[in-house]
Amino acid sequence: MDSIINPNTSYNYQTSMFDYFYDYKNEVIIQSDKWDTFRFIDLFAGIGGIRLGFESVGGKCVFSSEWDKQACMTYKENFGDDPYGDITKIKSSEIPKFDILLAGFPCQPFSIIGIKEGFGHETQGTLFFDIERILRDHRPPAFMLENVKNLVSHDNGKTFAIIIKHLKALNYNIHYKVLNALNYGVPQKRERIIICGFIDDVDFHFPSPVIESKKLSLTDILEPDSEVDDSLWVRDNIKKSRIERMKVKPERPYITHENVGGSITPHHFSCALRAGASANYILINNERRPSIREMLRLQGFPDTYKSVGKYSTVKKQTGNSVAIPVIKAVAYEMLKALKLNERRAKHVGQS
Repeated sequence: MDSIINPNTSYNYQTSMFDYFYDYKNEVIIQSDKWDTFRFIDLFAGIGGIRLGFESVGGKCVFSSEWDKQACMTYKENFGDDPYGDITKIKSSEIPKFDILLAGFPCQPFSIIGIKEGFGHETQGTLFFDIERILRDHRPPAFMLENVKNLVSHDNGKTFAIIIKHLKALNYNIHYKVLNALNYGVPQKRERIIICGFIDDVDFHFPSPVIESKKLSLTDILEPDSEVDDSLWVRDNIKKSRIERMKVKPERPYITHENVGGSITPHHFSCALRAGASANYILINNERRPSIREMLRLQGFPDTYKSVGKYSTVKKQTGNSVAIPVIKAVAYEMLKALKLNERRAKHVGQS
């Protein structure tokens, strides 16, 4: 099923999502000669979720890299840029000057070579090595990395410890925290580790959750059933099986997912969208799979965002993407810290 969105259809949904999810209008905006506009690079770019978050706070993307051809097609359709390919084959010298490095990097297993090879070889053979290489060669003032929550506990915490050790060895001040998209406005439980680094010792704090009145519900993001493609409705036997295994009867709308033990748990939010999940991983009211537009909305993409390809393609791309309101909230806090740091440096220089 190709993605065809009717622009004339009206949904109970906020199209100005960035302002809706994280409202900074009551805060004092700090003017900055350097950081009112800034340049960033978008590595492991996917379909541009991280890019949207940082563009919304004044950033300009000067370089992007993504190896998946279908994701590149979606990226180009929405941003007009054709991302460079495999980052492992791109020299640091080929990347233009930038201020912030952004990367939602894949977590490959780390091969701990250890004492025989020395400290500098611990990340060889992983994609994190390329982030480390670019940071070392370009020395940008700041970076933000995003990954799955389990990165923290992978290999009994050894993987994460190596990552942090190598980032600190580059003389960056490191901040990290697991953030849940549910706390930033979208009805999706999606926990991700965010790692922020700064050359200067800036006064950075991770964003506080938004107030309840600023959060969207499933009702806000779901399309009318009458407008959902027939192919997304499940067979009666699947529906019956899911209902029979559901221990409670929640108010509609709800979303269920089936865990590894076969239990069916209903919630008034979605569990984390996954790229490789089975077709019926999550069901709305035990009746149908989410539409393309609904999946994008669960990640915080505005309705102006264009999807490219069939349902299975967009499902994979969306599952691999990020919850944009989380990224925007982090981006704002990073920019606030960098602007404050610049203002203090000017004050010291003038005194």
